[in-house]
Amino acid sequence: MRKLLWLGCLSYLVIGVAHVVGGSILEQLMAYYGLTYKDGGQWIMNQFLGFLAGVLFAPSITARIGKRGAVLLAVGLLTLSEAAYSLLLPWGWMLAIAPIAGIGFGMTEAVVGAMIIDLAKDGKASAMSRLETFFGVGALLIPAAAAYLIQHHVWQISFPILAALSGITFVMWLTLSFGEADDQIAYMPNENKGRADEAVQEKLSVKGAPGTSAFFGYPRKALPFLTLAALFFMIYVGMEMSFSNYLPSILIERSGVGEAIAAAALSLFWGTMVFGRIFAGVLAERMGYSRYLLIATVGAAIVFVMMALLGELSWMLALVGLSGLFFSGIFGIALVYANVLIPGMTERTTSLLVACGGLGGAVFPRVTGWFMDQYDAESTLWYIGFLVLFMLLLLAVMLLLGRMRAKTLE
Repeated sequence: MRKLLWLGCLSYLVIGVAHVVGGSILEQLMAYYGLTYKDGGQWIMNQFLGFLAGVLFAPSITARIGKRGAVLLAVGLLTLSEAAYSLLLPWGWMLAIAPIAGIGFGMTEAVVGAMIIDLAKDGKASAMSRLETFFGVGALLIPAAAAYLIQHHVWQISFPILAALSGITFVMWLTLSFGEADDQIAYMPNENKGRADEAVQEKLSVKGAPGTSAFFGYPRKALPFLTLAALFFMIYVGMEMSFSNYLPSILIERSGVGEAIAAAALSLFWGTMVFGRIFAGVLAERMGYSRYLLIATVGAAIVFVMMALLGELSWMLALVGLSGLFFSGIFGIALVYANVLIPGMTERTTSLLVACGGLGGAVFPRVTGWFMDQYDAESTLWYIGFLVLFMLLLLAVMLLLGRMRAKTLE
């Protein structure tokens, strides 16, 4: 299990790079192709539409070719698409390749995340936090590397770097053995039948409970909580991707920094994100998932309101660092929290929530690009701040329903 967890961490590092590489060199990419922020937002949106498709189809693909097979397919698609990006093809081709890249890192995130949550018998939050930490490491390293490459006018090498990392990960998934876990992640011809039988049994047991009925395998009473959790993930990922992809552009316009420094500032955000994720799992297990999520989201809301009000570079850098700390554990801990309150549906719930995150990641950066074109960086920050406040409202209701849901499971 330890070897599987570490390879999962490497996979999350790669998808962390894949998530952020576009934002790190977006200014240079727009200059190279003569684009607007709206055009850049379309490219990011296309990637996340692919991400959404990859996550949604992950359970059915896993059922047909096994968990390892699904990861190999996903990482292979990511490797090929990043290699194609490296050629800097005409913009129409770049837009066409973007969904393939999104399918690659979306399916990888869903399958590996569900695999670790399912196979980790104890310390699920800590295991998920470790994955998220390595996601943050990838998202931290690529802006720093991009800043160096931008200074030396070879920013386009960012794509081959990601293609190489993804290719190495593919080979490791193909060749490594994980001992007893090999049987659990391999394709099994009778797996579909076994799952169907389990689903039938679950539906029968649910129908036997008073006042409940099954809906796609979920108890009816779990649906309000699941719906709010899906909305929460959509807003969170959309907000995080909007902020991280446009942070360099926001700093250039609002604080007047140079392009290389602006790209490096993205590393500050992901650096504090990584630092926070080292401790997020332990903190969440000690203080409780719901309390951790509430404190983190309240802190993030305060930080973004201050960021919209204060434009000086020193304040902006301090607040960017704080935002990374508060955001650090939200995604992973919320994912574990939802799975704990809806037991027995780990793969489906993980895929659904990550897919909703992908939908937010597809839609909101596009809207953010429109804000950057039509208004200014300050207005864009107020827009992102509003998303965080709305996310806080969703979380408050979600935690209330979660408390009620926990009582029904006792």
